[in-house]
Amino acid sequence: MSDRELRPLRAIRITGDGRCLFRSVAYGACLRRGKQSPSDSAQKELADELRAKVADEFVKRRGDTEWFLEGDFESYVRKMRKPYAWGGEPELLMCAHVLRMPITVYMYTSSSDSPRIIAEYGQEYGKDNPVRVLYDGYGHYDGLQPSLVRTQSRLRGV
Repeated sequence: MSDRELRPLRAIRITGDGRCLFRSVAYGACLRRGKQSPSDSAQKELADELRAKVADEFVKRRGDTEWFLEGDFESYVRKMRKPYAWGGEPELLMCAHVLRMPITVYMYTSSSDSPRIIAEYGQEYGKDNPVRVLYDGYGHYDGLQPSLVRTQSRLRGV
């Protein structure tokens, strides 16, 4: 089922420790790969590994990324290697490249009861079943996953 179709989404609360972007992406990547939801400690470990790879990806893609990062490139990358530095759009783009997966960012708006897509990254890696994250508009990211929906055929035991 594509993201464009109506399907209920369920927010998964992610610890707000400066790693929330990386934790939420790592959480979504686990689900996308068919793995179980990672525990809080596993999220932390996966987030720190992903953060290190993202910083390396910035360096690898310096010619393509330096112009859209704020401030001095080396200082920016050095800051992003620290476990409590917040990530944003540049990091989401690099996460998509590191994981080779599409990432879709959602946000609640005042005009809707359900979250709306506000950004998509890594579309070159496919468009179906993206890693989904929920941005709160104030700097925090949570995980987002499709709710389990029972279809009529499943209800009938078919």
